[in-house]
Amino acid sequence: MILDPQIQGNPNAVSAQQRQGVLEAMKRDSAGAIKRRYPKAVIATDPATPGAVQVRPVLVTPSVLAPWNKLTAQLEFRMPAGNNVILKQDFGVLTLWQKQSEAANYMYDVLAQRLP
Repeated sequence: MILDPQIQGNPNAVSAQQRQGVLEAMKRDSAGAIKRRYPKAVIATDPATPGAVQVRPVLVTPSVLAPWNKLTAQLEFRMPAGNNVILKQDFGVLTLWQKQSEAANYMYDVLAQRLP
């Protein structure tokens, strides 16, 4: 199950309208990345689904979106047994800007490739 994504760090790094679009892309694209990594995975929509792993996409923004700064993309996993695992990686602002509308897709594909 993909939980509501979060943006942490500087809340003013993007406008409210941009933030909404980024959050939607994070939820959609993190689910897509997991499905591409594990084609037989089922993305549950009910939090009460037995045995479901809960995944929260997180983006940590720098204080300023300068080309030389980095953002951190995270996938926070809550396992059915209750333990938590966080997978994260830094991405350059310039690299993500070059990806434009595919930035979230790119970040979460890179993270998903690191999963076992």
